[in-house]
Amino acid sequence: QARLVESGGGLVQAGESLRLSCVASGISFSANAMGWYRGNPGNKGELIAAVSSGGSIYYEDSVKGRFTISRDNAKNTVYLQMNSLKPEDTDVYYCAASPKIHPDMPSPAHWGQGTQVTVTQ
Repeated sequence: QARLVESGGGLVQAGESLRLSCVASGISFSANAMGWYRGNPGNKGELIAAVSSGGSIYYEDSVKGRFTISRDNAKNTVYLQMNSLKPEDTDVYYCAASPKIHPDMPSPAHWGQGTQVTVTQ
């Protein structure tokens, strides 16, 4: 059974950094694309970053140059390094796994429980 567990969220001030982690189990991690979404609990919201099984990377425009997604297949973990955080980055961040992840693709098959990121002025 697939399980994705996020960690690393918290409360920071504008301009500071956070690194989110997502550990996956129950899936063939290296064969899956991994993505980070943000939104309300009832709506997984927008895809902000994704990395394919082959290493291709996607970023949503608002996070380009500030956020970096990476994956460690040996640890079944995907990361989201978030720098220069802004108050508008405040949201619940979700990790997702699926064979392909892209804004034009259907919703991913597997989701984590979400981690809250709050950025104050």
